Amino acid sequence: MGADGSAPGELCFNTSMTGYQEIMTDPSYAGQIITFTFPHIGNIGINMQDVETQKPAARGVVLREPITSPSSWRAAGHLEDWLERVNLIGISGLDTRALTIRIRDLGAPNAVIAHDRNGNFDLDDLIAKAKAWPGLEGMDLALDVTCPKAYEWTEGAWKWYPQNHAAYAKASGGKHHVVAIDYGAKNNILRCLVSAGCRVTVVPANTSAEDILALNPDGVFLSNGPGDPAATGVYAVPVIRALMEKGIPLFGICLGHQMLGLALGAKTAKLSRGHRGANHPVKDLKTGKVDITSQNHGFHVLPETLPDTAEVTHISLFDGSNEGIQSKDKPAFSVQYHPEASPGPHDSHYLFKKFVDMIEANKASRRTA
Repeated sequence: MGADGSAPGELCFNTSMTGYQEIMTDPSYAGQIITFTFPHIGNIGINMQDVETQKPAARGVVLREPITSPSSWRAAGHLEDWLERVNLIGISGLDTRALTIRIRDLGAPNAVIAHDRNGNFDLDDLIAKAKAWPGLEGMDLALDVTCPKAYEWTEGAWKWYPQNHAAYAKASGGKHHVVAIDYGAKNNILRCLVSAGCRVTVVPANTSAEDILALNPDGVFLSNGPGDPAATGVYAVPVIRALMEKGIPLFGICLGHQMLGLALGAKTAKLSRGHRGANHPVKDLKTGKVDITSQNHGFHVLPETLPDTAEVTHISLFDGSNEGIQSKDKPAFSVQYHPEASPGPHDSHYLFKKFVDMIEANKASRRTA
């Protein structure tokens, strides 16, 4: 189904039961073929409100059942038509449970997904493409999905209106100016920042510290994104360290979390199967509270490599891996999961308020200094 052609990538699985359109348009899936464990995909159709970026970066999708016909008042089209329009290759009819168990037990393999309407497949060539694909380790993909130039983001959170209409709220101004470094940012993260009272300027992944400081930010957000954090960190880490030296409050999510970890002096490594779903329990070590979280990452920060100037704040209750860190001497924190959800639970929306509180405290301390 979907587009004709072939595409190699890393084969992963996502356990979310909702939000397939948000998942397929998450830039963090660059270089990956997504297996959906939920069997019925397509039942709410597609619409242009539920995209996280206009140009999907995923390589393809694997489904158990043929695409379900739309059954939602919000549907503006059929998922299969949309896949072809955005150049995504799809395949259905696979035993996705067996495939998921294979990935779980043996790790995420390289694969190739192919579609030809006439059934003409050169299997030897396709196998060669899968074997030749270098894998995500050492691969910087942030520059492939980042914005080409800086822009202002003014869209707030999705709201329901009594006139049977739903739309994203428009915000003007904002109490605090936040510069979001786009390593592959999801739209809903930017919406959450606006809804928290921020005026948001989005800049490309390789923007210099000098150019960011020239925008006079009250805080800097480090976005999610794809690829190996160590590769992206070559140009991103020096910028983040320069911002920390200036005392700018920082908040990172997913790849942004890994970037902050590297900037603090920690190391990152690849997970054997990654975390991708909307039901991952994460424990806050300071409060003991457990949030159910949305996740999509294949690398993680190694907590034992953190310096004494940083601390672990959150851990995964699935495998004990790191899910959050905070600097002890700088206004900077990050989480590995996705508090903006889309899809997923809203348990962690409070982290955007925590960022705003940090910005306000930093402003107050500067006024009294």
